[in-house]
Amino acid sequence: MQRFSSLVLIVAALVALPVLSVGANLFAGGTGDTWSHLAATVLPEYVANSLWLCFGVALGVGSMGTTMAWLTAMHDFPGRRVFDWALLLPMAMPAYVLAYTYTDFLQFVGPVQTGLRETFGWTKADYWFPDVRTLPGAMVMFSCVLYPYVYLVVRTAFLERGSGMLEAARVLGLSPWRAFFRVSLPLARPAIATGIALALMETLADYGTVAYFSVPTFTTGIYRAWFSLGDRVAAAQLAAGLLGFVLLLLALERFSHGRARYHDTGGRRRAAHGRRLTGWRGWLAFVACLLPLLAGFVLPAGLLLRMALGEVEGEFGVRFLVLAKNSFVLASLSALLAAGLALLLAYAARQSARAGGMGALLARMASRLVGLGYAVPGSVIAVGVLIPVTRLDHALATLWQQLGGANPGLILTGGIAALVYAYLARFLSIALQTVEAGIARITPSMDDAAQSLGCGPGETLRRVHLPLLRGSLLTAALLVFVDVMKELPATLVMRPFNFETLATQTYTLAADERLAEASIAALAIVAVGLVPIIVLARQIAAGRQTTAC
Repeated sequence: MQRFSSLVLIVAALVALPVLSVGANLFAGGTGDTWSHLAATVLPEYVANSLWLCFGVALGVGSMGTTMAWLTAMHDFPGRRVFDWALLLPMAMPAYVLAYTYTDFLQFVGPVQTGLRETFGWTKADYWFPDVRTLPGAMVMFSCVLYPYVYLVVRTAFLERGSGMLEAARVLGLSPWRAFFRVSLPLARPAIATGIALALMETLADYGTVAYFSVPTFTTGIYRAWFSLGDRVAAAQLAAGLLGFVLLLLALERFSHGRARYHDTGGRRRAAHGRRLTGWRGWLAFVACLLPLLAGFVLPAGLLLRMALGEVEGEFGVRFLVLAKNSFVLASLSALLAAGLALLLAYAARQSARAGGMGALLARMASRLVGLGYAVPGSVIAVGVLIPVTRLDHALATLWQQLGGANPGLILTGGIAALVYAYLARFLSIALQTVEAGIARITPSMDDAAQSLGCGPGETLRRVHLPLLRGSLLTAALLVFVDVMKELPATLVMRPFNFETLATQTYTLAADERLAEASIAALAIVAVGLVPIIVLARQIAAGRQTTAC
């Protein structure tokens, strides 16, 4: 048991090291000129753009996700069964890929404006067309791909409280709209706040979209301070500011609940009887669900496919195989390590909880510490990893020279080891939550039976828990795999020299306005992202059938 507790603490400390490293450099000296320059010139713009971006995205995802959740959970209309799962598809589309696609589609030489000029005989001076590469355009891009975070959790909240309370409201004479605003919406407020907080954390963590749209935020500032100014302390100070935004979001989400409690007191759950929408109401609901799906997935996926089919350069085909191999190696290695560490952490927490005492408290604290990793943007993780790892590299090089060898250079920073470590610090929380959910379904009596037969903790894990957790471990590894494939900020900052992935190549080609070539790598990222969406959609369909029974 002592070994399990020690392992939990070691892993938690390693995961917390990047954040602690950023905090330790917050008040570091020696960069007063750089920080004064940033504070006097670009820092106010970083703060203002980040705030406006959060406000616009919160409004967009909150309204879109809640509306779609209400329509699909509480009504029946044409196409509702398809929209139940299809509205999750934009989650497979990274925001930066959507930004590149719509820029090509809506720019002056794109098909939309070209078609308008050819149809009406206009010239450039004859009409005005909105520029997508602006702060409002970034808000729209994020809203189109991140509303499923709100849709998923709010839809569950509506289904769980969908029958008894609404029936009581209707008995008391409330119309469906008044019942929605006075009963369902207040009860779903915690779920709405949670979904918006998740979407905003993804927004603050993004680099590709805001960089491509030339919208200065904390994430772009961190990248510029590290590479343009060469100042690690200034980058760490900006990273600390971004981390402060994330912590503020988490605090607001927690305090938004206040002292209110949202218990389901209806006894046995009953399936919500969807109100049948017919005629123009049904088709209006159909169009309302179709538009986000078209804007967030169908149209950009079709545009990517069209551009990819038109890209016939054989040389890039060979290059694509190299990029796919690099991405696959990184994602597979990170997924396997994350699933293994999550299994050990979850099992150690289970054993500590059974034993009680200080070990149980330490296990809970360590699990929460690991859980903070997903809330920290990739750019912050990258800076937090590079600072201590670079110092360790220099210490190792000095030691090697003192022992009589040649200078080995950067051992850790120059390879993929530091990059995989950053991925684990960022995404281990996802794997841990998935494995914890699976291990919680295993009855404690199995542990007691194994112990009575003389099995120790290690043998119990190998012979009892591991076979029962294969599905959860596969799901955890799959989720980490997809997130690593899409991760851009940390990969841009920490990738070894002359090492590219599908995500970095997509960004580089798009930044060079080579959108047709970028479409091939972007389409591969989207295709991989569809895998967990399909798994989740099957679970949603199975859950609705179970509820209906």
